[in-house]
Amino acid sequence: LLILGAIAKTDRNKQVLDKLQVERERGITVKAQSASLFYNHEGVNYLLNLIDTPGHVDFSYEVSRSLSACQGVILVVDANEGIQAQTVANFYLAFEAQLEIIPVINKIDLKNADPERVEKQIEKLFDIPIDECIRVSAKQGTNVEKVLQRVIEKIPPPKCSTVDPLKALVFDSSFDHYRGVVASVALFGGEVQKGQKIVSAHTKKRYEVNEVGILTPNEQPVHKLYAGQVGYLIAGMKEVTEAQIGDTLFLYKQPVEPLPGFKSAKPMVFAGMYPVDQTEYNNLKSALERLTLNDSSVTVHRDSSLALGAGWRLGFLGLLHMEVFNQRLEQEYNMSVILTTPTVPYKAILSSAKLIKEYGKSEITIINPAQFPDKHLVSEYLEPTVLGTIVTPHEYIGKIIALCQDHRAVQKDMLYIDKHRVMLKYIFPLNEIVVDFYDALKSLSSGYASFDYEDAGYQAADLVKMDILLNGNSVEELSTVVHNDKAYATGKFLCERLKDTIPRQLFEIAIQAAIGKKIIARETLKAYRKNVVAKCYGGDITRKMKLLKRQAEGKKLMRKIGNVEVPRDAFIRVLKRQTDK
Repeated sequence: LLILGAIAKTDRNKQVLDKLQVERERGITVKAQSASLFYNHEGVNYLLNLIDTPGHVDFSYEVSRSLSACQGVILVVDANEGIQAQTVANFYLAFEAQLEIIPVINKIDLKNADPERVEKQIEKLFDIPIDECIRVSAKQGTNVEKVLQRVIEKIPPPKCSTVDPLKALVFDSSFDHYRGVVASVALFGGEVQKGQKIVSAHTKKRYEVNEVGILTPNEQPVHKLYAGQVGYLIAGMKEVTEAQIGDTLFLYKQPVEPLPGFKSAKPMVFAGMYPVDQTEYNNLKSALERLTLNDSSVTVHRDSSLALGAGWRLGFLGLLHMEVFNQRLEQEYNMSVILTTPTVPYKAILSSAKLIKEYGKSEITIINPAQFPDKHLVSEYLEPTVLGTIVTPHEYIGKIIALCQDHRAVQKDMLYIDKHRVMLKYIFPLNEIVVDFYDALKSLSSGYASFDYEDAGYQAADLVKMDILLNGNSVEELSTVVHNDKAYATGKFLCERLKDTIPRQLFEIAIQAAIGKKIIARETLKAYRKNVVAKCYGGDITRKMKLLKRQAEGKKLMRKIGNVEVPRDAFIRVLKRQTDK
């Protein structure tokens, strides 16, 4: 951007492409950003359409969507850190899309940089010759010009023509309060300009184009967009449901075969989301619709709870994705929400003919523990698994293998990338890594190990539904699905947390974790007691016993009559702590 004059060289130009507050605060890329730049190479002007994508596994949907609008990629590897798990994942995404790959080793100016080691890693893992790697220091500008020259030489121009009818792929969109939906488009044929009538292949609705332009990286209106270009288009779409990502736009009365679009993202983690105050329900609904337009990998289903009221069950690609989505709701829409414990989608193969008839199929997916069917109605339960890739310095192998075994993982592969780094591949049950695995891995390896995962289907598992009872009454929101081996530890942890959180009452409260009718863990919250024997000093012991017996009978009666009323904020604290675990 600096070399081609798109931005000025000032001290304020830091994190130029990090437009969101959450990106600037966390120092990560969450949204892919586009930039169209002119570059003069050997006297010829070239237009480069660049897209900067996130690296974290939770935002891989952004990467796969961006690759559909590209002809090649620049694979950036850190000269200090070397190849990480996410580098491997992103390489294979580009490789499967049959794109040209230009390897770039960045941060060679750092004191501990070792570009020779990284080049050997790239050659060993990706089969890319060492002489194709470009050593770059983006901070000092070293060899950045060489990257641009290599892009011109290696990456082919888009195969499309302006003579063809208009065919535009919507690969991203956002909502503007004044202009409506702003769609990011890649043109695979034809041209489009202000005033033309276009039709959406998905909704069949007709629109008039109000504005077209390119991103440099800021919006810059232009007269026309041509085939091969990447830009933005505003066409008076007022409803967030109208701009479907993966949709094809074409000119009115010039229909075309719709582009294949994108595979819909497969949620890996589900959580309930409820407004802190039910009067905010409609505002939160509107905020969710607008944010899911900008982040289409989130799935939304209506849900309700006795304790928390009306809300939604949201599906995310991972735990970081869930945290970032929640943070964006707070920062961009000023919405404060309650998130329940993250769960993963289980499956059950039904054995009851009545249930099979009711659902219309023998295999059902369970995204809410409240819907978990009893064991006698099911022939087997299935849990989702992932193929996890861990890249770590070799001195931490022992600790990491022990951690993986604690999380019920099965080792599949172990490969030394070089003398110091090892790549481990494991099959993990998804619910074992969804909460605290990544944090444990980072602390065990002093932050040096990296982790990435991909879907690996379902496997049979010994699963049970664990209920939490307060004085014998089940609390649906705290129900959870766990593996039988870990049920006792999870139940004990939850009971202890609840004991710390629920305020004491005038009567005793029994906090129990139960699997079916069997109680597996219990904590007792003692009642407030008056010291009824304070006035008895000396004298007959039976007098004290009578007073204590009368008090106990009164407490028993109160316990029968009184419901355990957990204050809403205490209830929310338990749910949030459970999520933090």
